[in-house]
Formats: sequence, structure tokens, C-alpha cells
Amino acid sequence: MRNQTACCVVGLTFAFLVGCDGGRKDNSISTRQIVPEDTVPITTKSGDWPWWRGPNHNGIAEPQTVPHQWSEENNILWKVAIPGKGHASPIVVEDRIFLPTADDEQNIMSLLCLDRGTGKLLWKKQIHRGPFMHTHKKNSHASATPAWDGNLVFVVFMIEDGIFVTALDRNGSMVWQTRAGDFDSKHGYGSSPLLYKSLVIINGDNQGTGFLAALDRQTGKIVWKIDRKNNSSFATPVVAQIEGVDQLLLSGHNAVCSYDPENGRLRWKSEGPAATTANTMLWHQGLVFASGGWPEHNLMAVRADGSGQIAWQKGIKSYVPSPVIIDNRLLVVQDANIVRLFDPESGEELWKERLGRRGYSASPTVVGEVAFLPDETGEVHVFRAGKTFEKISSNKLEGNGMASPIICGNKIFLRTTSHLYCIGH
Repeated sequence: MRNQTACCVVGLTFAFLVGCDGGRKDNSISTRQIVPEDTVPITTKSGDWPWWRGPNHNGIAEPQTVPHQWSEENNILWKVAIPGKGHASPIVVEDRIFLPTADDEQNIMSLLCLDRGTGKLLWKKQIHRGPFMHTHKKNSHASATPAWDGNLVFVVFMIEDGIFVTALDRNGSMVWQTRAGDFDSKHGYGSSPLLYKSLVIINGDNQGTGFLAALDRQTGKIVWKIDRKNNSSFATPVVAQIEGVDQLLLSGHNAVCSYDPENGRLRWKSEGPAATTANTMLWHQGLVFASGGWPEHNLMAVRADGSGQIAWQKGIKSYVPSPVIIDNRLLVVQDANIVRLFDPESGEELWKERLGRRGYSASPTVVGEVAFLPDETGEVHVFRAGKTFEKISSNKLEGNGMASPIICGNKIFLRTTSHLYCIGH
């Protein structure tokens, strides 16, 4: 294993340190270097779900046939108990499933690898052991969904007052581990790693020394790193190609920001939805969508042309669940068990429905016009989000529902607070 705690100097702008630091501090790295072309490209396969929000980072699954109704006795292909606690969604790649978990009693954070066809545990790798940091009662110590580049799996944990990124191969051997930055926890951590070209991009927003950093996928060295305002925010960054330009989108701290993912340089900045955000931004036809829930309640559409112009905004609370585009319509899930559909261009509300017995922390996953959405009790609501709302079914399994469903290869992989299920015909 190569433990990366320092990095070489690059570029000329922003603050940076020269040389290596053998202590606990991380390095502040310039943001001017251009990322080299991948020597090992990111490879994904049809029928896989390699990272948070799926192959296209937007919650949309490939067209496929999966059950719209299930129970413990019907359409369950396998079910396995998951040790520990975690709100991260699994990733499903090749013949494997990767899933983080945390044992709160023994203070152990681990990555599990299960067989895709049977759910059998192939290996369990301890990543960290030590006193856990403070989290909100609705968070976990394993809330970041891993990412897979075709060769390595990347997992992120909050431990020892920092954010640590670990790369492992498919057999569980640790390749490298890097302390990406300091972390002063208010409610814990929940942002998932984002893969872009040769980089692993990490959001380290926190109430202390907030940061956004990019690490080399092969070595774990910090390639660029920028400071962010000191406020807790839990959003996962995403790269959207808008009018041929790659934009790294991240909200929080009362701002919507677009960065150059190659070097971390700020492209443009707009007024944002709230001081604290927790979901992943979305884009559609020149607009980007952001929402937040504390202390402000806002959903907004911003023009991604650098003008910072707000196209429209609504004073509603959609804090944790990420929005999704369904057939040129914007589906927004409110934490308090309400779903709404909007015209993304005008912001006109098309319909509003109350759905479920309790609030939402998971994000919807969509196949065609059909959305699959777990509420916090673990009941998964299946509905058609067309021009009108059509309820299809509600399906309750063992355990509560904090993780988002994975739909790939004609199967639904669903993590509850107690089990991992594989659902299929």
C-alpha cells in the first residue's frame, strides 16, 4: 500500500506548499496544472452501476424490465444480512457488489464485496479502526457510496478528524490511502467520490477547513485542492457537459459553483439555494438545478452560461434527496414525503402528491417514466411520473430505507438498515 500524506508542487496560482509534510497536515495544492490524459481509462459496462447516481450521474437507469411489485415471498432473488450500519448505496460491477459498512460498537469501518449472483460474501476489508467522530442521528459512519473505475474501487470515510480516501483492487488488496483534508464534523459525512479522467474528486465541506480536492486515481497524490467556505455541506459533486464544456458542479454555502474539473479553477458562481445542501445537482438544456434545506428552503434553476442568472426558484424544502429528469420533466422529492413534478424550463408545477408514511433520505431511481423511491421506513414507492401522477405500488421489506435503490441488469439492489436485497422476476 502506498500511503499518501503529501504531494509535489504543481502550478502557480492559489496557496501551495513546497515539498513533503510527514505530519498530519495535508498539502494545499495549486489549481493551475492541467490534468494529463488517462494512462488507465475509466471503463464501465452496460448493465453495471459503478458509482453514486448511476452510469450517467443522474439517477437514470438503462431501459430494462424489473418488477414493480415485490414482498418477502415474491420476486426476491436473494437476501443477505449486512453487518454494521451504513446508508451508502451499493455499487454493482461485473460479478461483484461493493458496499461500505461501519460497526459502531467496535469502531470499525469496512468495505464488503459480495457475489452479484448470490449475495455471498467474497471478502470483507477493514479500512479504519479508531474512535468515531460525531454524526447526526439520521446519518451513518458509512454514507458515501463507493466508485469503480474498471480496475480499482474507491471508498471514502470520515475518521481521526479527517477525510480519508482508499483505493482497493477487486480482491480487496489496498493500493493506496490518502488523507484528503481536515474535517470538523457537525453532522458527519455523506459526499460520495466522483471519478473524472485520471482524478478522484472529493468534497470536504465542513465547519472547519472546508475544501474540494482531486486525487490521482493511480497513486492517491493530491493533484489540486481549493479552499471552500467553512460550513457543513454534504453534497456530492458532479461533472456535467454543458454546451461542450465540462463543468464541475457543487452547491452549498449559499452558492452554486461551477469549477473546471481539470484544475479546480472557478468558472462561475451564482447565488445558491441554502447555507447547507446535501444532494447532487442536476443539469438539463443549459440549466443547472440545486436545492437546499437549512436554514433556507429553496429549489432553483440557474443558467450555466456563466451569467449566474437565476431562471426560477421555489421556496420549498428538498434537502437530502437528489432531483431527477424524467422525459423532460423535473421530479423533486421533498424530505417530508411530498413529490413534485415541474417543467424544468419555466418552473411551472405540473403536479404535487403526498407519498409514504414518513420522510425521505434516499434519492429516486428511474427506469423510463417509472420512479422507485424508498421512504425512511423502508417502504419503496413505485409510481409513474408522467404528465399526471400514477401510483403503481408500495413495497415493504425488512429494515428502514436510507439508501437509494440500484437498478441494473434487470434487477433491483436495495439496501435497508439490516439487509441487502436482490429483486427480480
